[in-house]
Formats: sequence, structure tokens, C-alpha cells
Amino acid sequence: MSDTPLFERIALIGIGLIGSSLARAIRRDGLVRQVAVCAKSERTRARVVELGLADSVSADPASAVSGADLVVLCTPLGTYKEIAQRMAQALKPGAIVSDVGSTKQSALRDIGPFLPLGTHLVPAHPVAGTEHSGPDAGFAELFQGRWCILTPAPGADEGAVERVAELWRRVGSKITMMDAAHHDKVLAITSHVPHLIAYTIVGTATDLEEDTKSEVIKFSAGGFRDFTRIAASDPVMWRDVFLNNREAVLEMLQRFSEDLVALQRAIRWGEGDKLESLFTRTRAIRRSIIEAKQA
Repeated sequence: MSDTPLFERIALIGIGLIGSSLARAIRRDGLVRQVAVCAKSERTRARVVELGLADSVSADPASAVSGADLVVLCTPLGTYKEIAQRMAQALKPGAIVSDVGSTKQSALRDIGPFLPLGTHLVPAHPVAGTEHSGPDAGFAELFQGRWCILTPAPGADEGAVERVAELWRRVGSKITMMDAAHHDKVLAITSHVPHLIAYTIVGTATDLEEDTKSEVIKFSAGGFRDFTRIAASDPVMWRDVFLNNREAVLEMLQRFSEDLVALQRAIRWGEGDKLESLFTRTRAIRRSIIEAKQA
């Protein structure tokens, strides 16, 4: 328990995997005096109370953010604009607004224009997660050793940026700063396109004839199992990711398609040296990820 909390009151708008993990880490370490949670579902609000994740629970964003020093949007990207509009006038002077979304240009676009003067927007993306969702899915250690990328707009208040960075440091994250457009391009290839490929492969399997499909499930090896884990992620969240990062995703998908055609050609013509060269390079990438403790 910290003797000097970073914030007096934090409002978490949405309480899925990331929001509930953040709430758990905050309460474990006494980083904030008071945690307010906003959730649309009555069932979710009741579960938040049962789990002891918040000091107050509300269905109304404006009510939740009243008096908050820090507001963190933990909802699907497609909800940001409506939430920003609903909560804007209830924000206190000097309040910091952040988020945990996987695309950052859309956060600047959908939140920033609605915030009153004297408040600060500091978009953030904790690069951590599992395929599970909901308030029961969270755990305080989720962010330990993982990166959190901050993408403040040029001219953002440095004090506000540092306070958000320090919160993420305290829950175990490593911090880096990035331009929002660059973030979206990097995440398109490291996260968004891999998810799209996983959804596609698992979707292809579900379209197989019934007898073949049962064998696919029965004899799933590690590769297919990994794809099904990724493809089990929150469908609403990922729908919004692709709609809000379409340009970067389409660019990386085009590159992937070109590389896939080259692989098809190598297999067709028996070019084993090309296949082995690619597999050697990709193996080295995996080892680098393990050495960086991001596996």
C-alpha cells in the first residue's frame, strides 16, 4: 500500500480484461484513493461490487467521472466518441483522460475534440492481454514486464503525460512514447494482421465438411490451437480495431499477401533453399522475442 497515491480518484469506463486488471493492480498497491467504475450492463456492475473492484459503480459516464483526476476509457474503440460527448461537461478542471485502446489515431480523433479546455488527453496502449474478457478475466500481474505505449498529441501537457506514465510504471509496465500514426502502423503488423489471419484460418476450418471439421478439432496440433486461442478474442473489440485502423491494416495485409504468393511459388517449384532461408529468419525473430521476455 502506497502512502502517497498517484491520484485521488480514477474513473474506469468499462471493466473488461484490461480495466479489471488495472483496477486490481491499483487496489493491490494503493495507487489511487478511490476507484469509480462505469459499466453499461447491470450484471457487470453487480459483479464489480461482488469482486470489490471499485468504491462506486455507475451506468452513467458523467456520474462516474465527476471529481475524477484520471479517466481511463477501457471500452471498445467504437464507443469512444459517444462516451466523450456524454462525460465531457462532468470533467473537473485539470482532469486527465486516457484510454487503453489498440489504435491511437482514432483515440485522438474521437475523444480530443469533445474535451473542455483545461483538461488533458493522454492516449495509452498497454500491450498485454489474453483471449478472455469481462471483470472476472482480469489479474493484477497482467502488465508486469509488458510495454505500455503513450501517444500524446504534440503540445500535450508534460505533467499529465508523466502522471499517466507513472501509473503504468507502478503496475509493472515498461513505458515508451510514440507518434499515434506510427503506433497504428507498428501494431497493424505485430497484432492486428496476426489476429485477422487467425480469424481467417479458424473460419476456414469451420467451413469444412462436417467429418473433416471434427478431425481438425480432434487432431489440433500446437499451431492450430494457438490460432483458435487468438480467434477467441472479443469480437466487438476486434471489429472496432479493424474499422479504426483500416489503412495500416490493409497496407500490411497487402505486403503479407505478396509474401504468401512468393511462398506458394517456392513450394510449387520445390525451392527448398528459399523456404529454409525464410524459416531460419523467422526462427531468429522468435528467439529475440524470448530474449526480450515478451514471449
